[in-house]
Amino acid sequence: MLDAALYGGGGSPAVILTYAWDRLLIDPVPGPRGPANFTGLRPLTRSVWTVPAEAKPIAPAGSTLPRLAAELPHTFALIDPEHGAEGITRQLEELIEHLAPESIDLLDVGGDILARGDEPTLRSPLADALTLAACCQVNVPVRLLVAGPGLDGEIPAEDLHDRMGPALLTFTAEHVETVGSVLEWHPSEATGMLAATARGVRGLCEVRDAGLPVPLSEEGPTVHGADLDDALNRNELARAILATETLEEAEQHSREICGYSEIDYERNKASWLGSQPEQKLDPEGTLRQLNQFEADARSRGITHTTFRRITEALGLNGKKRQDLRALLLSSRPDQYEAPLWRISAGPTSA
Repeated sequence: MLDAALYGGGGSPAVILTYAWDRLLIDPVPGPRGPANFTGLRPLTRSVWTVPAEAKPIAPAGSTLPRLAAELPHTFALIDPEHGAEGITRQLEELIEHLAPESIDLLDVGGDILARGDEPTLRSPLADALTLAACCQVNVPVRLLVAGPGLDGEIPAEDLHDRMGPALLTFTAEHVETVGSVLEWHPSEATGMLAATARGVRGLCEVRDAGLPVPLSEEGPTVHGADLDDALNRNELARAILATETLEEAEQHSREICGYSEIDYERNKASWLGSQPEQKLDPEGTLRQLNQFEADARSRGITHTTFRRITEALGLNGKKRQDLRALLLSSRPDQYEAPLWRISAGPTSA
């Protein structure tokens, strides 16, 4: 979407350097995946591997990157945080030397990369801090961009206003069309809400297993610039991990500074999910449960939600998300405001 909005989507495809760090409903193994967790990767530099369409995660790991590579024209390269911020810095330096890129954009959806680290709503600071720390150590300009302030449900948009510049652009429905088919299956809630707001959806969306309420407002589809050095100076965790050489070392800093590590949370949740029995999707019973969930959501002022949130709220295994989605779209298609689910205005028969 950003490539289409900033660069017209034409010319040379972008190289997207990103983590293979999916939700547990896609990848049941906690934490990020490295090159050793895949077959079929292609070397781009000494430390950087690309993820082509034919690449496959090695079970039990999972990843959305090969399918993204199959459906989008861009090159997907793997951020490997095994060697901490020092390792990611090395990967960036190798890519810059190899590609000589015209521009480098560091994009965060939601804006939690601008956190201090002590915010009570912050939930996933480590991945952002690692990337921020690395980008601040390369000797070329890196532009920090925040899309959809507040849409990740971590730092409220109003708390970010004095940490960002004015909006550089606003995503439109036309920009969303470049990834429209991907959003039909990809589980990213923040990007899903970003796309929905670009398509004009407004309201209050409930997300994640915790049921966080996220406003869908005019600010949702905007993209803002932010000062990279200011972000580093503000982010205590990013500063602490600048010289880290292992992911474990960076994770320990997160525990000390933020009070937790998101990988620990994933470890605990994965252990709990692994103890749950395999479930069958009962259509009639599921729709009755959905009615109750929607009634409760209406009482909280919620207008929209995600299929991930419904899956977890109904107590279903994440593997059933796509089956649940198919059931809901076939039984109540008028409630689908792509890629979100609109809460019904009143009782609906099962």
